[in-house]
Amino acid sequence: MIFNLMKHIGWRERLFKSTRGKILELLRTQECTVNDLAEALHLTDNAVRAHLASLERDRLVAQSGMKPGIRKPHTTYVLGPEAEHLFPKAYGRLVSLLMSIFSRQIEPRNFRAGMRAAGRTVAKEHLSELRGKTRQQRIDAAIGILKELGGAASFKEEDGKHFIYGNGCPIASATANHPEACLLAESLLTEIIGSPVKEHCIRGPAPSCRFEIK
Repeated sequence: MIFNLMKHIGWRERLFKSTRGKILELLRTQECTVNDLAEALHLTDNAVRAHLASLERDRLVAQSGMKPGIRKPHTTYVLGPEAEHLFPKAYGRLVSLLMSIFSRQIEPRNFRAGMRAAGRTVAKEHLSELRGKTRQQRIDAAIGILKELGGAASFKEEDGKHFIYGNGCPIASATANHPEACLLAESLLTEIIGSPVKEHCIRGPAPSCRFEIK
C-alpha cells in the first residue's frame, strides 16, 4: 500500500513538471483560452490545443464557455471532474462528513451562523499582521491565506467590480452537498479584507470559487 502511494505521488510530481501539468496549474487559478495558455507557457496555439485535447480525453480539462475575441469568440477551459484527485485535499471528505452530521442536528439558521463564526475565527489568527495595510495589501493577504488552506485564488476587476476567483477548493466535496460551507470563506475574506464579501460560487462537476468584494 505504501509503495502504491509513493508511486502515485511520484507520478503526480512528474506530471506537474510537464507542460500538461503546468496547464493544469494555470487552470486551477482561473479559466483560460488557448491564447492565454500559449502566452503564459510560451507555446504555439497548436501545441496548446494538442495538450488540451489529450487532457480533455482524460477528463482533466473541460470546456467552460466562450470569451469574446477580435475576430471570433475563443473557447475557455477549466479543470475537469477528474482533476480534483490530482490536488491534495486531505480534509475535504472529513469536512463533508462533519457537515452532514451537523446539518441533521442543528437548525439551518444556526448552521449558517456557525460557518460564519468559523471563518471569523480563522481570520483572527491573521488580523494582527494586517494593521495599517492598504485595501490591496489586505486582498493580497486574503489570497495568500486561501492558498495556504489548499486552494488557488486570484484577484480580478470586471466592470468596476472586484472579485476573488478560486479553483481547487479544498472543501469542494463538502460544498457540493452543503453550500453553506462557502460561508466560511465568505466570512473569512470579509474580516481579512475589511469590506463586505459575497460568495457567488459555482458548484458541481467542475466547482470554482467566486467572491465579490463590495
